[in-house]
Amino acid sequence: MLMEVRKNLKLIAMYFKFNLSASMEYRASFLTQTFGMIINNASFIFFWWILFENVESIGGYGFEQVMTLWAISSSSFGIAFILFGNVRNISRMIINGELDTYLLQPKDVLLNIISSSTVVSAWGDFFYGIILFIGVSGFHLGNFLLFLVFCVTASLVFSSIIVFANSLTFYMGNSQGISSLIMEFMISFSIYPEGVYKGVVKLIIYTIIPAAFISFVPVKILTAFSWKWFGILILAVVVWTTFSYWFFYRGLRRYESGNLIISKL
Repeated sequence: MLMEVRKNLKLIAMYFKFNLSASMEYRASFLTQTFGMIINNASFIFFWWILFENVESIGGYGFEQVMTLWAISSSSFGIAFILFGNVRNISRMIINGELDTYLLQPKDVLLNIISSSTVVSAWGDFFYGIILFIGVSGFHLGNFLLFLVFCVTASLVFSSIIVFANSLTFYMGNSQGISSLIMEFMISFSIYPEGVYKGVVKLIIYTIIPAAFISFVPVKILTAFSWKWFGILILAVVVWTTFSYWFFYRGLRRYESGNLIISKL
């Protein structure tokens, strides 16, 4: 088990190094996309600043807490698409029979697929979140390390949900539309104060579309550390990553080869 985990981490690290090197070949494009995304995201700070000039809190959150929501969400989405940039393309690959080349390799199929590509602009999301968090909360080593841990856990939850949504293609045909919709829901739900969601919607963001575990629960813990909520967060991460992994491989049994004569070095 430990050897398998180490092998998979080594695979992710290898792809990360390769994808970063490939991105840096076009350094001007890399920097433009990265800084462009930072500037794009930063524009929302002005909107929230104006809003909090007129109100004390929204949904029980003050300005600093809302900015922390945005910081965790941004950096976690950045990590997800830096490491697993191909996760959004699973549905298309299933439909086009493009999984053949991955099935022939002695590597974990799912990790091999999602790690094989990166999204350059995601670096902008990642750095923006870090800059925003330090800018709002200051640099305190303990809180900053917790912030990084929560960015990793959030990226795992987010990636797992996208894997699950795309894996529906094995069962119901093209699920790209559903995947895109769920991804937008995850982003939208995670960047607004938890208090604005009531009743059934709140239940949904803690279960079916677990956006709460991307930002709301981490903010609770950063505001007032709780081992109870920390344990719930880790449990949610384990449950969703395990379920999505199982769901993909169960669907893979239904996969029909596209008979594509391609190779992947």
